[in-house]
Amino acid sequence: MTIIKNIILGGQHDKPILTDVYYLQNKKPKPIIIFCHGYKGFKDWGAWDLMANAFAEAGFFFIKFNFSHNGGTVEQPIDFPDLEAFGNNNYTKELDDLESVVDWICSTSEFEKEADSKDISLIGHSRGGGIVTIKAEEDNRINRVISLAGVCDYGKRSSTIGDLEQWKKDGVKYVMNGRTKQQMPHYYQFYENYMENEERLTIMRAVSNLKIPYLIIHGDNDTSVLIDEAHQLHSWNPKSQLKLIDGADHVFNTKHPWKLNSLSKELNIAVEAIIKFVRV
Repeated sequence: MTIIKNIILGGQHDKPILTDVYYLQNKKPKPIIIFCHGYKGFKDWGAWDLMANAFAEAGFFFIKFNFSHNGGTVEQPIDFPDLEAFGNNNYTKELDDLESVVDWICSTSEFEKEADSKDISLIGHSRGGGIVTIKAEEDNRINRVISLAGVCDYGKRSSTIGDLEQWKKDGVKYVMNGRTKQQMPHYYQFYENYMENEERLTIMRAVSNLKIPYLIIHGDNDTSVLIDEAHQLHSWNPKSQLKLIDGADHVFNTKHPWKLNSLSKELNIAVEAIIKFVRV
């Protein structure tokens, strides 16, 4: 297993995109899977490293990365030492970051013997589920897309609703991170950016227009993104595949830190479903 952690990619927004790759080195180009974390997430969260191993062992070239403004830094890619960056994040920056990662793997010569840039699948967890479906709809380099406990509507998320007048007046509002106990800032630019790009950021539009295979995976015990959102996504694209996992919560019964050396049963079911879907 070849694992290269914390490759520094230059993005479009003056902050680096820290990127990991996992693959079995055999000089045979392998299908690429790119994973996008969700809100208050990061590439090294919980069991994501074990998940990356599983995909690499199954014969894929697996990439995961931190969004440039997720709140991590080069020196500390885990958790949120840079709350100023977090507060200045928005959906279009995340779309740009994903584009930068796709551009990189399609143009770099470093992995051309190991990664097949003509075969790219995207996985997005939670908020990242919307990012990958929007990008997949607008970028013809993407061959398949997977929503993993993904959201169906950015307009109704807490980051785009609330007391807008107070938010505009204050310039910032805060959300408590239950795990780190940090007050996570959202600057008003987040709402302005959403409204300026509302059509592009409408997940229903992107999902309805997808012309590539689309897999929706969701747990029936998800209290963060309710299972109704998975059914909604599926209804907008009847050709999509819907996989519901009994007893799975929003992070498929894992947590951070994840101290076991194996995946949870529920996350393993999700990984196996994705492998089957991508191999078809």
